[in-house]
Amino acid sequence: MIRLSIAAATIFMMLAAPGYPADYPARPVRLIVPYAAGGNADIVGRLVGQRLAENLGQPVVIDNRGGANSIIGTAVAAKSPPDGYTLLIVAPAIATNPSMVKELPYDTLRDLAPISLVGSTPIILVAHPSLPGRTLKELIALARARPGELNYASSGHGSPANLAGALMNLMAGIKLVHVTYKGTAQATNDVIAGHMHLGFPSMTSVLPHVKAGKLKALGITGLKRSPLAPEIPTVAEGGLPGYQASIWNGLLAPAGTPGPVIARLNAETVKGLGSPEMRARFAGLGADIETSSPGDFRAFIESETKKWARVIRESGIRVELQR
Repeated sequence: MIRLSIAAATIFMMLAAPGYPADYPARPVRLIVPYAAGGNADIVGRLVGQRLAENLGQPVVIDNRGGANSIIGTAVAAKSPPDGYTLLIVAPAIATNPSMVKELPYDTLRDLAPISLVGSTPIILVAHPSLPGRTLKELIALARARPGELNYASSGHGSPANLAGALMNLMAGIKLVHVTYKGTAQATNDVIAGHMHLGFPSMTSVLPHVKAGKLKALGITGLKRSPLAPEIPTVAEGGLPGYQASIWNGLLAPAGTPGPVIARLNAETVKGLGSPEMRARFAGLGADIETSSPGDFRAFIESETKKWARVIRESGIRVELQR
C-alpha cells in the first residue's frame, strides 16, 4: 500500500511539474533528419518515426534538412521550441563535427537533450579482389611494406569511412591514403572497378557485392560479427584489438524539453523498437537495434566525441563548409 501511494504521488508530481503538458502530444511531432532522403539516417529515422507515431497516437512528420555534414538540420533542431514537438535523429557526425568544424551554430550537449540510442550499422573493410592477401594481417603487412601506396575511398572528409581509415592508420601504424568522392556509391563502385584499393562502406550498401565476389571483405569494424555474414571476422579479431567504428543513430530533442516528456519519448522509443518485427527490419538493413536511457546516451556521445577528437587531431582531418 505504501509503495502504491509513493508511485501515485510520483505520477502526480510529474503531471503537476511546471511546463509538463498533461495531454502531450496533442498535435503532430516533427522529426528532423539532417541528411538527404534515402540515406542511413533517413531510413532509420522513418522506422523510428513510424513506431513513435503508433505509440504516441499522433503523426510523426519527417523533415529532411540535409547539408553541411548534418549541421544545417541539427542547428534547426537546436533552436526549436523545447516543447517535445521537434525531435532530431543523429549519426556519428554529431560527435565528430565539434572537432572538425571551427564554428558550429550550436553546442551539442548544451543545446540538445539526448533521448535514446536507436541502433548501429557496422562498416566493412573491403578490397578489390586483385589486392594481395586475404586477411587484415596480410593487408597491414602489405601497407607497411608499401607506405603511402595503398589508398581507400570515402564519401568525404570526416565521413564514417574516412574516420574508420584514419583510426586504422593510427592503430596499425600504416599510411593508407584517403581519396574522397561525392558519395558512398561512387566510392564503392571505384573499388569494385579496381580504381581504388580499399573502402570502408556500410554493411547495408556493400554486402551484396561481397557475396557476389566483386569485393573481398577483410573485416567488420563493429564489436561483434554480423549474423548476416558470420564468416567475416571483426577488425579487432583480425589483428587490431580494441578497434571499433560504426555508423550509429540516436534520438535527441532541444535542450529544455521537460524531463517527463523526454522520459515518455524514451519509453516509447524503447518499446517501439523492441518488437521482433522491428528487429527483423533492422537486421534486414544489416543494423542492430541499440536503445539506452537518456543519461547513458549522453555519456555515449561524450565518449564518442572524446575518442574521435584524438583521431581527428592526430590525422589532421578538417571540414571546410561553404558559407
